[in-house]
Amino acid sequence: MFASKSLVEHVARGLLGLGALTAAALLAPTSPWAALALLPVALVALRGCPMCWTLGLIQTITARARGERPEGPCRPCHSDRCAAPAPRGERQAAGGARR
Repeated sequence: MFASKSLVEHVARGLLGLGALTAAALLAPTSPWAALALLPVALVALRGCPMCWTLGLIQTITARARGERPEGPCRPCHSDRCAAPAPRGERQAAGGARR
């Protein structure tokens, strides 16, 4: 969900977001409007809060270690994994009782 396509991209977004958040905190006493303008930059770069970014970092590293693409659950694509039919028991349960 929060993972990036690459570790470099994720770390770059983190540096940008945490830098904007730090700059906003440092500018708040002298220039509150500039600090307020930096907060959305930080939130967009981090895709939420710093904890969301950290979870995404963990997901990206885990997916990378497993050799998977960290793009999350199936998206519309031409992958065999997405097109695989459901197991027989699940099809019957989803469609009601068939005889």
